[in-house]
Amino acid sequence: MVFMRMYVICLLILMSSGLAHAQSIDSLLKKYNNHSVPYISVEELAMDYKDYVVLDTRKREEYDVSHLPNAIWVGEKWQASKFLKKQDKVVVYCSVGIRSEDYGEQMLEAGFTNVSNLYGSIFSWKDAGFEVVDLTEKPTNDVHTYSKVWAKYLKTGNKRYGKNLKN
Repeated sequence: MVFMRMYVICLLILMSSGLAHAQSIDSLLKKYNNHSVPYISVEELAMDYKDYVVLDTRKREEYDVSHLPNAIWVGEKWQASKFLKKQDKVVVYCSVGIRSEDYGEQMLEAGFTNVSNLYGSIFSWKDAGFEVVDLTEKPTNDVHTYSKVWAKYLKTGNKRYGKNLKN
């Protein structure tokens, strides 16, 4: 009986923890991605952040709310980059890592040799406790979640979406 009670308590803790969140993003990435662009974890990126060119592949209104520090907004549509070298270490990200995989695929097809997709993207970055910044590069708690449906995958910060961004 004590074992069963402990099991239920552990299960409830696990379900409310970040691991349950990771499994949700895991299932999204398994469903929508084909893993054609190698993943990089948020922890791995944070350790060597200065070594990467970080590209935000979301819509402009999402980037304007918040983005990873010093990230370059490139949008969702692939455009040949004049400021990158084909051998640069590049990380692409979006909300959870689906749109960024598409962008990364196009970069690889164009001959870029060192492109990674940020696993869980800005949602996992923020949920892991790493800083996001606004347009003035000042820290913010706001994260654009793309829509109310996608908002459930972000567990920390202020969720923003829609026209008024006061959700």
